[in-house]
Amino acid sequence: MPDDRDLNRTKSPRPSSESASRRMSRTGQRDTAAEMKIRRRLHGMGFRYRVDQPVIDHPRRRADIAFTRARVAVFVDGCFWHGCPDHGTWPKSNVEFWRDKIETNRRRDLDTNRCLEVLGWKVVRIWEHEDPDVAAERIAAVVRARLHESKRG
Repeated sequence: MPDDRDLNRTKSPRPSSESASRRMSRTGQRDTAAEMKIRRRLHGMGFRYRVDQPVIDHPRRRADIAFTRARVAVFVDGCFWHGCPDHGTWPKSNVEFWRDKIETNRRRDLDTNRCLEVLGWKVVRIWEHEDPDVAAERIAAVVRARLHESKRG
């Protein structure tokens, strides 16, 4: 398993503009708008979960939403940061840095999925642009199925 420090070796470039710098610095890692909408719907459906939960022993490997008993880890991925095939964009400034950063995030996501699956977790990845009602229903179905399996097994 690669060490996360090896995945992000590129030095940060100078921001292309002050507004870009402000926009990037305001982007949080947790409690994003997409995450909050999904969490509200799940809570309204009666589900209880952990937030920003470490699921494996590596930096930046925290599930946005974790159902520990069912062993379901949910990640709500930002279209820009994780390279959404439908909505991801490639910046025109500092192109090499951003391509490396986004590709590194993608590799880390795949590695996290593999690690969790080996540990018996089910991973659900949601894009930030997905309808929160549909996403919550998808997550709920996975959690219910996992809980049902654990009762039989």
